[in-house]
Amino acid sequence: MNSEQKKQSRELDNSVSDSTGQYDLRFVLWRQFCAQNGIAVDTLPSQLDSEQKDRWEEMKAKRLR
Repeated sequence: MNSEQKKQSRELDNSVSDSTGQYDLRFVLWRQFCAQNGIAVDTLPSQLDSEQKDRWEEMKAKRLR
């Protein structure tokens, strides 16, 4: 793998590090969404009903750019 491929690989990495995972913006946003909507934090986005999914997608679109 050349240096350009390595750089691109790092940019596309969607993993969560062990040291910062709990502070990853996606997880912070999910916990905030769950708290605002009375949803258990261990709920998966795929388990939301259609209204909740719409609210979650809207929140993600506004906050995760």
